[in-house]
Amino acid sequence: MTAFHFELVSPEKLLFSGDVEQVVAPGADGQFTVLKDHAPVMTTLRPGVVRIDAAGRVEKLFVRGGFADVSGNGFTILAEQAVAVADVDVAKLEADIKDAREDVSDAKTEEGRAAANDKLAQLLELHAAIGA
Repeated sequence: MTAFHFELVSPEKLLFSGDVEQVVAPGADGQFTVLKDHAPVMTTLRPGVVRIDAAGRVEKLFVRGGFADVSGNGFTILAEQAVAVADVDVAKLEADIKDAREDVSDAKTEEGRAAANDKLAQLLELHAAIGA
């Protein structure tokens, strides 16, 4: 396959920058695959896994929303939050999910319950994405 340039950036850091053969991303309307010479497109991202195929290896990163921009210069993802799937501590994640469920149950106000539900939903999305 022919390579093209891809970058994945979060507010904290540059998580990936390099030439890739393909990238699969969780677009707002479903997963989409980008190859060299893909038509220009800009879309929002839903939480999910970005799969990067580069130089015979596969890298997976979980993103929690953001934007994807495919142009003549390559493909860029600006993620709200991102973490390498390999770096996720499953035991800690499961403990965080347990705590978040308790926070939902213990919430005293609708605003508190909504915030706790949002956090729980994000943790469950990560858990499902990594296949734990």
